[in-house]
Amino acid sequence: MQRLTILGSTGSIGTSTLDVVARHPEKFQIIALTANHQVELLFRQCKQFNPRYAVMLNEDAAAQLRRMVSEAGLITEVLNGAAALEQVAVLPEVETVMAAIVGAAGLQPTLAAARAGKKILLANKETLVMAGNVFMDAVRASGSVLLPIDSEHNAIFQSLPHGYDGDLAGNGVRRILLTASGGPFRDMPLCELHNVTPEQACAHPNWVMGRKISVDSATMMNKGLEVIEAHWLFNASADDIQVVVHPQSVVHSLVEYVDGSVMAQLGNPDMRTPIAYGLAYPERIDSGVAPLDLFKVATMNFFAPDFARFPCVSLAYQALRSAGTAPAVLNAANEVAVAAFLDKQIPFLSIPSVIEAVLDALPVKAVGCLDDVLSADAEARRAAQQQIQRLAK
Repeated sequence: MQRLTILGSTGSIGTSTLDVVARHPEKFQIIALTANHQVELLFRQCKQFNPRYAVMLNEDAAAQLRRMVSEAGLITEVLNGAAALEQVAVLPEVETVMAAIVGAAGLQPTLAAARAGKKILLANKETLVMAGNVFMDAVRASGSVLLPIDSEHNAIFQSLPHGYDGDLAGNGVRRILLTASGGPFRDMPLCELHNVTPEQACAHPNWVMGRKISVDSATMMNKGLEVIEAHWLFNASADDIQVVVHPQSVVHSLVEYVDGSVMAQLGNPDMRTPIAYGLAYPERIDSGVAPLDLFKVATMNFFAPDFARFPCVSLAYQALRSAGTAPAVLNAANEVAVAAFLDKQIPFLSIPSVIEAVLDALPVKAVGCLDDVLSADAEARRAAQQQIQRLAK
Protein backbone atom coordinates (compact mmCIF):
# COMPACT_ATOMS: atom_id res chain seq x y z
CA MET A 1 0.00 0.00 0.00
CA GLN A 2 1.50 3.32 -1.14
CA ARG A 3 0.55 6.29 1.05
CA LEU A 4 0.17 9.65 -0.65
CA THR A 5 -0.01 13.38 -0.08
CA ILE A 6 -1.47 15.32 -3.00
CA LEU A 7 -0.39 18.96 -3.08
CA GLY A 8 -3.06 20.68 -5.15
CA SER A 9 -5.77 18.02 -5.15
CA THR A 10 -8.53 20.24 -6.59
CA GLY A 11 -6.63 21.21 -9.75
CA SER A 12 -6.66 19.27 -13.00
CA ILE A 13 -3.61 17.15 -12.06
CA GLY A 14 -4.90 16.54 -8.55
CA THR A 15 -8.34 15.40 -9.69
CA SER A 16 -6.79 13.16 -12.35
CA THR A 17 -4.51 11.64 -9.71
CA LEU A 18 -7.48 10.87 -7.49
CA ASP A 19 -9.26 9.29 -10.46
CA VAL A 20 -6.33 6.88 -10.93
CA VAL A 21 -6.08 6.22 -7.18
CA ALA A 22 -9.80 5.40 -7.00
CA ARG A 23 -9.28 2.67 -9.61
CA HIS A 24 -6.72 0.92 -7.39
CA PRO A 25 -7.89 1.09 -3.75
CA GLU A 26 -5.74 -1.93 -2.93
CA LYS A 27 -2.56 -0.08 -3.99
CA PHE A 28 -2.94 3.50 -2.74
CA GLN A 29 -4.08 5.33 0.39
CA ILE A 30 -4.59 9.09 0.59
CA ILE A 31 -3.08 10.60 3.73
CA ALA A 32 -3.36 14.32 2.92
CA LEU A 33 -5.06 16.56 0.38
CA THR A 34 -4.46 20.28 -0.12
CA ALA A 35 -6.17 23.14 -1.94
CA ASN A 36 -6.14 26.89 -2.13
CA HIS A 37 -9.79 27.94 -1.97
CA GLN A 38 -12.08 25.28 -3.53
CA VAL A 39 -13.85 24.26 -0.33
CA GLU A 40 -16.75 22.30 -1.83
CA LEU A 41 -14.54 20.16 -4.06
CA LEU A 42 -12.02 19.44 -1.31
CA PHE A 43 -14.88 18.47 1.00
CA ARG A 44 -16.20 15.99 -1.57
CA GLN A 45 -12.69 14.56 -1.93
CA CYS A 46 -12.44 14.20 1.84
CA LYS A 47 -15.74 12.30 1.92
CA GLN A 48 -14.57 9.94 -0.80
CA PHE A 49 -10.97 9.31 0.30
CA ASN A 50 -11.01 9.93 4.08
CA PRO A 51 -7.59 11.58 4.34
CA ARG A 52 -6.09 12.13 7.76
CA TYR A 53 -5.34 15.74 6.86
CA ALA A 54 -6.77 18.40 4.56
CA VAL A 55 -5.02 21.72 4.08
CA MET A 56 -6.56 24.94 2.83
CA LEU A 57 -4.11 27.73 2.10
CA ASN A 58 -6.81 30.32 2.80
CA GLU A 59 -7.73 30.67 6.50
CA ASP A 60 -11.41 31.50 5.94
CA ALA A 61 -11.75 28.57 3.54
CA ALA A 62 -10.14 26.30 6.14
CA ALA A 63 -12.66 27.41 8.78
CA GLN A 64 -15.52 26.66 6.41
CA LEU A 65 -14.09 23.23 5.52
CA ARG A 66 -13.51 22.46 9.20
CA ARG A 67 -17.22 23.02 9.93
CA MET A 68 -18.29 20.86 6.99
CA VAL A 69 -15.94 18.03 7.96
CA SER A 70 -17.14 18.14 11.57
CA GLU A 71 -20.81 18.11 10.60
CA ALA A 72 -20.19 15.13 8.30
CA GLY A 73 -18.45 13.21 11.08
CA LEU A 74 -15.24 12.73 9.08
CA ILE A 75 -11.92 11.89 10.71
CA THR A 76 -10.03 14.46 8.64
CA GLU A 77 -8.09 17.13 10.51
CA VAL A 78 -8.21 20.47 8.68
CA LEU A 79 -5.06 22.61 8.69
CA ASN A 80 -4.34 25.91 7.00
CA GLY A 81 -1.48 28.04 5.74
CA ALA A 82 1.79 27.59 3.86
CA ALA A 83 3.49 25.90 6.83
CA ALA A 84 0.78 23.22 6.81
CA LEU A 85 1.59 22.44 3.17
CA GLU A 86 5.15 21.66 4.17
CA GLN A 87 3.91 19.69 7.19
CA VAL A 88 1.85 17.25 5.12
CA ALA A 89 4.63 16.97 2.52
CA VAL A 90 7.03 15.50 5.07
CA LEU A 91 4.72 13.29 7.15
CA PRO A 92 6.64 10.15 8.17
CA GLU A 93 3.79 7.87 7.09
CA VAL A 94 3.75 9.37 3.57
CA GLU A 95 5.95 7.73 0.94
CA THR A 96 4.86 9.64 -2.16
CA VAL A 97 4.05 13.29 -2.77
CA MET A 98 2.22 14.45 -5.88
CA ALA A 99 3.46 18.03 -6.38
CA ALA A 100 0.65 19.60 -8.39
CA ILE A 101 0.28 23.11 -6.95
CA VAL A 102 0.42 25.62 -9.80
CA GLY A 103 2.93 28.44 -9.59
CA ALA A 104 5.57 29.55 -7.12
CA ALA A 105 3.34 28.50 -4.19
CA GLY A 106 4.30 24.90 -4.88
CA LEU A 107 8.04 25.45 -4.51
CA GLN A 108 8.58 25.25 -0.76
CA PRO A 109 6.42 22.21 0.07
CA THR A 110 7.91 20.34 -2.88
CA LEU A 111 11.41 21.23 -1.75
CA ALA A 112 10.51 20.08 1.77
CA ALA A 113 9.42 16.71 0.35
CA ALA A 114 12.73 16.39 -1.51
CA ARG A 115 14.71 17.13 1.63
CA ALA A 116 12.66 14.49 3.46
CA GLY A 117 13.56 11.85 0.86
CA LYS A 118 10.04 11.30 -0.47
CA LYS A 119 9.18 9.85 -3.84
CA ILE A 120 8.12 12.98 -5.71
CA LEU A 121 5.77 13.00 -8.68
CA LEU A 122 6.63 16.41 -10.07
CA ALA A 123 3.87 18.24 -11.92
CA ASN A 124 4.83 21.70 -10.62
CA LYS A 125 7.00 23.36 -13.26
CA GLU A 126 8.05 26.25 -11.10
CA THR A 127 10.03 24.14 -8.63
CA LEU A 128 12.67 23.39 -11.26
CA VAL A 129 12.32 26.65 -13.18
CA MET A 130 12.83 28.82 -10.10
CA ALA A 131 15.22 26.73 -8.04
CA GLY A 132 16.54 23.92 -10.21
CA ASN A 133 19.98 23.61 -8.63
CA VAL A 134 18.66 23.94 -5.06
CA PHE A 135 15.95 21.34 -5.68
CA MET A 136 18.16 18.85 -7.53
CA ASP A 137 20.83 19.14 -4.82
CA ALA A 138 18.15 18.27 -2.23
CA VAL A 139 16.98 15.28 -4.29
CA ARG A 140 20.53 13.93 -4.58
CA ALA A 141 21.37 14.55 -0.92
CA SER A 142 18.29 12.76 0.43
CA GLY A 143 18.09 9.97 -2.14
CA SER A 144 14.60 11.11 -3.10
CA VAL A 145 13.05 9.45 -6.17
CA LEU A 146 12.01 12.10 -8.69
CA LEU A 147 9.57 11.20 -11.46
CA PRO A 148 8.37 13.85 -13.94
CA ILE A 149 4.61 14.00 -14.50
CA ASP A 150 4.37 16.65 -17.22
CA SER A 151 3.39 14.57 -20.24
CA GLU A 152 6.43 15.74 -22.21
CA HIS A 153 9.02 15.04 -19.54
CA ASN A 154 7.38 11.78 -18.64
CA ALA A 155 7.64 10.79 -22.31
CA ILE A 156 11.33 11.72 -22.36
CA PHE A 157 11.90 9.74 -19.17
CA GLN A 158 10.28 6.70 -20.79
CA SER A 159 12.28 7.15 -24.01
CA LEU A 160 15.69 7.47 -22.37
CA PRO A 161 17.67 4.34 -21.40
CA HIS A 162 16.51 2.68 -18.17
CA GLY A 163 18.60 4.00 -15.30
CA TYR A 164 19.68 7.08 -17.27
CA ASP A 165 22.53 8.71 -15.32
CA GLY A 166 22.40 12.28 -16.64
CA ASP A 167 25.02 11.80 -19.35
CA LEU A 168 23.37 12.37 -22.74
CA ALA A 169 26.48 11.77 -24.85
CA GLY A 170 27.53 8.77 -22.76
CA ASN A 171 24.14 7.19 -23.44
CA GLY A 172 24.29 7.86 -27.17
CA VAL A 173 21.68 10.64 -27.11
CA ARG A 174 21.97 13.38 -29.73
CA ARG A 175 19.11 15.59 -28.54
CA ILE A 176 15.72 15.82 -26.85
CA LEU A 177 12.69 16.76 -28.93
CA LEU A 178 10.07 18.47 -26.78
CA THR A 179 6.66 18.52 -28.43
CA ALA A 180 4.12 21.34 -28.18
CA SER A 181 0.55 21.54 -29.44
CA GLY A 182 0.91 25.19 -30.41
CA GLY A 183 -2.14 26.06 -28.33
CA PRO A 184 -5.37 27.70 -29.52
CA PHE A 185 -3.67 30.50 -31.51
CA ARG A 186 -1.26 28.45 -33.59
CA ASP A 187 -2.97 29.43 -36.86
CA MET A 188 -4.63 32.72 -35.88
CA PRO A 189 -3.46 35.74 -37.95
CA LEU A 190 -0.92 37.73 -35.95
CA CYS A 191 -2.96 40.91 -36.34
CA GLU A 192 -5.83 39.30 -34.41
CA LEU A 193 -3.79 38.19 -31.38
CA HIS A 194 -3.95 41.62 -29.73
CA ASN A 195 -7.71 41.27 -29.27
CA VAL A 196 -7.97 37.71 -27.94
CA THR A 197 -9.86 37.27 -24.67
CA PRO A 198 -9.01 35.22 -21.59
CA GLU A 199 -11.85 32.88 -22.52
CA GLN A 200 -10.28 32.23 -25.93
CA ALA A 201 -6.84 31.74 -24.41
CA CYS A 202 -8.19 29.19 -21.92
CA ALA A 203 -9.90 27.09 -24.60
CA HIS A 204 -7.10 24.62 -25.32
CA PRO A 205 -7.82 22.40 -28.35
CA ASN A 206 -6.44 19.16 -26.82
CA TRP A 207 -5.95 19.37 -23.05
CA VAL A 208 -8.22 20.22 -20.11
CA MET A 209 -6.16 22.45 -17.81
CA GLY A 210 -6.42 25.28 -15.30
CA ARG A 211 -6.64 28.89 -16.47
CA LYS A 212 -3.04 29.88 -15.77
CA ILE A 213 -1.56 26.84 -17.50
CA SER A 214 -3.96 27.29 -20.41
CA VAL A 215 -2.73 30.86 -20.96
CA ASP A 216 0.85 29.60 -20.74
CA SER A 217 -0.01 27.14 -23.49
CA ALA A 218 -1.53 29.92 -25.59
CA THR A 219 1.68 31.99 -25.30
CA MET A 220 3.79 28.82 -25.44
CA MET A 221 5.49 29.94 -22.22
CA ASN A 222 4.58 26.51 -20.89
CA LYS A 223 6.97 25.07 -23.46
CA GLY A 224 9.65 27.55 -22.51
CA LEU A 225 9.30 26.54 -18.87
CA GLU A 226 9.45 22.89 -19.92
CA VAL A 227 12.73 23.52 -21.74
CA ILE A 228 14.18 24.78 -18.44
CA GLU A 229 12.67 21.78 -16.62
CA ALA A 230 14.22 19.38 -19.14
CA HIS A 231 17.61 20.99 -18.55
CA TRP A 232 17.47 20.10 -14.85
CA LEU A 233 15.74 16.73 -15.14
CA PHE A 234 17.99 15.30 -17.83
CA ASN A 235 21.18 17.38 -17.51
CA ALA A 236 20.60 18.77 -21.01
CA SER A 237 21.93 22.09 -22.28
CA ALA A 238 19.75 24.59 -24.16
CA ASP A 239 21.33 23.38 -27.40
CA ASP A 240 20.38 19.77 -26.57
CA ILE A 241 16.63 20.58 -26.43
CA GLN A 242 14.55 21.34 -29.52
CA VAL A 243 10.89 22.37 -29.41
CA VAL A 244 8.69 20.72 -32.06
CA VAL A 245 5.10 21.83 -32.70
CA HIS A 246 2.85 18.78 -33.00
CA PRO A 247 -0.82 19.86 -33.16
CA GLN A 248 -2.35 16.42 -32.52
CA SER A 249 -0.67 16.01 -29.08
CA VAL A 250 -0.30 12.27 -29.67
CA VAL A 251 3.50 12.09 -29.64
CA HIS A 252 4.30 13.50 -26.22
CA SER A 253 8.06 13.91 -26.80
CA LEU A 254 10.99 12.13 -28.41
CA VAL A 255 14.64 11.27 -27.84
CA GLU A 256 16.99 11.18 -30.83
CA TYR A 257 20.03 8.90 -30.62
CA VAL A 258 23.35 9.18 -32.44
CA ASP A 259 22.66 6.07 -34.50
CA GLY A 260 19.62 7.72 -36.11
CA SER A 261 17.02 6.05 -33.90
CA VAL A 262 14.27 8.24 -32.48
CA MET A 263 12.35 6.91 -29.50
CA ALA A 264 8.94 8.39 -28.73
CA GLN A 265 6.09 7.88 -26.30
CA LEU A 266 2.60 8.10 -27.82
CA GLY A 267 -0.83 8.18 -26.25
CA ASN A 268 -4.11 10.03 -26.05
CA PRO A 269 -3.80 13.53 -24.54
CA ASP A 270 -4.84 12.56 -21.01
CA MET A 271 -2.75 13.31 -17.93
CA ARG A 272 -3.85 10.11 -16.24
CA THR A 273 -1.31 8.22 -18.37
CA PRO A 274 1.84 9.87 -16.95
CA ILE A 275 0.22 10.03 -13.50
CA ALA A 276 -0.41 6.28 -13.49
CA TYR A 277 3.13 5.67 -14.73
CA GLY A 278 4.55 7.76 -11.91
CA LEU A 279 2.35 6.24 -9.22
CA ALA A 280 3.15 2.63 -10.14
CA TYR A 281 6.74 3.04 -11.39
CA PRO A 282 8.50 0.81 -12.35
CA GLU A 283 5.31 -1.20 -12.90
CA ARG A 284 2.34 -0.18 -15.04
CA ILE A 285 -1.33 -0.01 -14.03
CA ASP A 286 -4.62 0.81 -15.71
CA SER A 287 -5.05 4.59 -15.90
CA GLY A 288 -8.59 4.70 -17.25
CA VAL A 289 -7.35 6.26 -20.49
CA ALA A 290 -8.83 4.93 -23.72
CA PRO A 291 -6.39 3.06 -26.01
CA LEU A 292 -4.82 5.16 -28.75
CA ASP A 293 -6.58 4.55 -32.07
CA LEU A 294 -3.94 5.18 -34.72
CA PHE A 295 -6.47 4.72 -37.50
CA LYS A 296 -8.56 7.52 -36.03
CA VAL A 297 -5.50 9.75 -35.64
CA ALA A 298 -4.54 8.92 -39.24
CA THR A 299 -2.16 11.87 -39.72
CA MET A 300 0.46 13.48 -37.50
CA ASN A 301 2.13 16.80 -38.31
CA PHE A 302 5.31 18.41 -37.01
CA PHE A 303 6.43 22.02 -37.43
CA ALA A 304 9.20 24.29 -36.25
CA PRO A 305 7.95 26.84 -33.67
CA ASP A 306 7.24 30.39 -34.87
CA PHE A 307 9.30 32.51 -32.49
CA ALA A 308 7.77 35.73 -33.85
CA ARG A 309 4.33 34.46 -32.89
CA PHE A 310 5.54 32.91 -29.63
CA PRO A 311 8.37 35.11 -28.25
CA CYS A 312 7.95 33.54 -24.79
CA VAL A 313 9.83 30.46 -26.01
CA SER A 314 12.82 32.60 -26.97
CA LEU A 315 12.66 34.41 -23.63
CA ALA A 316 12.79 31.07 -21.80
CA TYR A 317 15.82 29.92 -23.79
CA GLN A 318 17.44 33.28 -23.02
CA ALA A 319 16.77 32.84 -19.28
CA LEU A 320 18.15 29.28 -19.33
CA ARG A 321 21.36 30.42 -21.00
CA SER A 322 21.69 33.35 -18.57
CA ALA A 323 21.24 30.91 -15.64
CA GLY A 324 21.38 32.13 -12.04
CA THR A 325 18.24 34.01 -11.03
CA ALA A 326 17.10 34.62 -14.63
CA PRO A 327 14.67 31.65 -14.77
CA ALA A 328 13.09 32.69 -11.44
CA VAL A 329 12.68 36.23 -12.79
CA LEU A 330 11.15 34.86 -16.00
CA ASN A 331 8.68 32.74 -14.05
CA ALA A 332 7.65 35.50 -11.64
CA ALA A 333 7.15 38.06 -14.39
CA ASN A 334 5.09 35.55 -16.34
CA GLU A 335 2.85 34.73 -13.38
CA VAL A 336 2.15 38.42 -12.76
CA ALA A 337 1.57 39.16 -16.46
CA VAL A 338 -0.75 36.17 -16.93
CA ALA A 339 -2.78 37.16 -13.85
CA ALA A 340 -3.09 40.70 -15.24
CA PHE A 341 -4.27 39.35 -18.60
CA LEU A 342 -6.84 37.08 -16.93
CA ASP A 343 -8.07 40.12 -14.98
CA LYS A 344 -8.28 42.04 -18.29
CA GLN A 345 -5.72 44.61 -17.18
CA ILE A 346 -3.42 44.03 -20.16
CA PRO A 347 -3.88 42.58 -23.67
CA PHE A 348 -2.60 39.15 -24.62
CA LEU A 349 0.43 40.41 -26.56
CA SER A 350 1.60 42.43 -23.57
CA ILE A 351 2.41 39.24 -21.64
CA PRO A 352 5.78 38.66 -23.39
CA SER A 353 6.44 42.42 -23.41
CA VAL A 354 6.16 42.58 -19.62
CA ILE A 355 8.40 39.52 -19.21
CA GLU A 356 11.07 40.85 -21.57
CA ALA A 357 11.09 44.26 -19.84
CA VAL A 358 11.57 42.65 -16.43
CA LEU A 359 14.35 40.36 -17.67
CA ASP A 360 16.11 43.38 -19.16
CA ALA A 361 15.67 45.48 -16.02
CA LEU A 362 16.93 43.06 -13.39
CA PRO A 363 20.55 41.87 -13.15
CA VAL A 364 21.24 38.15 -13.12
CA LYS A 365 22.59 36.96 -9.78
CA ALA A 366 24.04 33.64 -8.66
CA VAL A 367 21.79 31.20 -6.79
CA GLY A 368 23.37 29.61 -3.74
CA CYS A 369 20.30 28.94 -1.63
CA LEU A 370 16.51 29.20 -1.60
CA ASP A 371 16.60 32.75 -0.21
CA ASP A 372 18.37 33.91 -3.38
CA VAL A 373 15.49 32.48 -5.43
CA LEU A 374 12.76 33.96 -3.25
CA SER A 375 14.43 37.37 -3.29
CA ALA A 376 14.66 37.34 -7.09
CA ASP A 377 11.04 36.19 -7.31
CA ALA A 378 9.82 39.06 -5.12
CA GLU A 379 11.88 41.65 -6.99
CA ALA A 380 10.63 40.40 -10.36
CA ARG A 381 7.01 40.55 -9.21
CA ARG A 382 7.43 44.18 -8.13
CA ALA A 383 9.07 45.04 -11.45
CA ALA A 384 6.32 43.27 -13.40
CA GLN A 385 3.61 45.16 -11.52
CA GLN A 386 5.36 48.42 -12.35
CA GLN A 387 5.43 47.47 -16.04
CA ILE A 388 1.73 46.64 -15.98
CA GLN A 389 0.92 49.97 -14.31
CA ARG A 390 2.83 51.77 -17.06
CA LEU A 391 0.88 49.88 -19.72
CA ALA A 392 -2.41 50.76 -18.02
CA LYS A 393 -1.74 54.51 -18.20
